[in-house]
Amino acid sequence: MSQDQTPSNPERSTENELLLTGKIPRQAALTVVLLSLFAVQPVAAQSNAVCSADNLPSMIEGFFQLSTALGIVGLAIVWQADSLIEMFTLSPEQKKGLKRHKRSAMKSAVVLVVLGPMYTVAGSMMGFPLAQCVDLVPW
Repeated sequence: MSQDQTPSNPERSTENELLLTGKIPRQAALTVVLLSLFAVQPVAAQSNAVCSADNLPSMIEGFFQLSTALGIVGLAIVWQADSLIEMFTLSPEQKKGLKRHKRSAMKSAVVLVVLGPMYTVAGSMMGFPLAQCVDLVPW
């Protein structure tokens, strides 16, 4: 007396699944389009709200300089720690892993240092309002 748990019409269940999976992305796309049309206009109508705030540009600059300085200090600590560990490591695989970690830390620090000036230059060329009043060059 076992009952079969399969649906009576397998074609209908796959159609329902297709309708449900196709419906959600369509609703999400419609929501994004409607929000971008109506919610962006009030923000675009404001004239440089970041620059007109009292201390906000200097706070943004200070945060960026602090995070860049901490990133460079972090690179120095990671580099020295990896070099110290590398002296006491005997296996070639571990040495390769440490060198890879040092390279990864160096790439992260370079991106961190280059990102601010690049945004400042490219943003002012493209007319971004934030780039006109905030200097993200860390030095």
